[in-house]
Amino acid sequence: MVFPPLVQERLAAWAASANDFGPHLLGLPTDITMAEQREAYTRVLATHPVPESVTSTDVDMGGVRGVLVTPDNLDGDKILFYIHGGGYVAGSPEGYLGLAGHYAKLLGAKVYMPDYRLAPEHPFPIPINDTFAAYKWLLSQGHDANSIVFSGDSAGGAMVVSVMVKARNAGLPLPAGGVAISPWANLEHTGTSARSRDGLDPQASLEGLTILAKAFLNGALPSDPDASPVFADVRGLPPILVQIGENEVMLSDAIRLASHLGENRVRVSLEVWPGMFHVWHQFAAILPEGMQALENAATFLDQALDLAANK
Repeated sequence: MVFPPLVQERLAAWAASANDFGPHLLGLPTDITMAEQREAYTRVLATHPVPESVTSTDVDMGGVRGVLVTPDNLDGDKILFYIHGGGYVAGSPEGYLGLAGHYAKLLGAKVYMPDYRLAPEHPFPIPINDTFAAYKWLLSQGHDANSIVFSGDSAGGAMVVSVMVKARNAGLPLPAGGVAISPWANLEHTGTSARSRDGLDPQASLEGLTILAKAFLNGALPSDPDASPVFADVRGLPPILVQIGENEVMLSDAIRLASHLGENRVRVSLEVWPGMFHVWHQFAAILPEGMQALENAATFLDQALDLAANK
């Protein structure tokens, strides 16, 4: 698939910025600090415009910094808990204001985004624990879990499932549903697409994911169910939609995640988008397929909220 020039330009900038983390994670000489590299990565993501009629503010989510995005068209007390991606080493809510703003308007919901700590300084399981702590804080504010839904991309897509599992294990109420966008669901990278699609997706490669996984895991097994939800006990989770691009190296393992959920009696939907790259939703303002995927996700989450409210 040939994308419009602006999409290609932003994709190339995103891929280049992601690749620039390599020297930091491999211990090679580099001209900038890790903090500066993360800021540069966020600036690239922030080139995606924030839609009109939304505002954003900082919020303390129980000791975890977060960002709250609020649309003008609020519809009741709906909340989206959005978990950003970045391979557990990069990313921040500020790079996701565009995506979160579109989501907020489509759902008429407040969007809370935790700014969890990042590897390698804060390796597994710290990013997952921070995100879980932010969800516990959200519940502690008196919000009904039936009015909350999850979504996230890449590492955040995996955490959609991992944080639900932690909440279930802790005896906490679960959200009404979730959407895992391009989930990094298996850090063993054993799916066939890890090789057959390598080189097709300009944003993620097997080599890059292997470096990221090593930095994040810090000696933990890639098959740890908290790190790779394809190995998790997912029984009892709410409805989940998995969206994945057909060109992604993560394709096979995302399909495996959907199968794993379904085989364990979780209501699951799977969307495979032909020709799409990793987290194409970020490009919703300039790529029709990005907005269409977000619209599908919002419809799924609204249906999950309705189902939970009528139980």
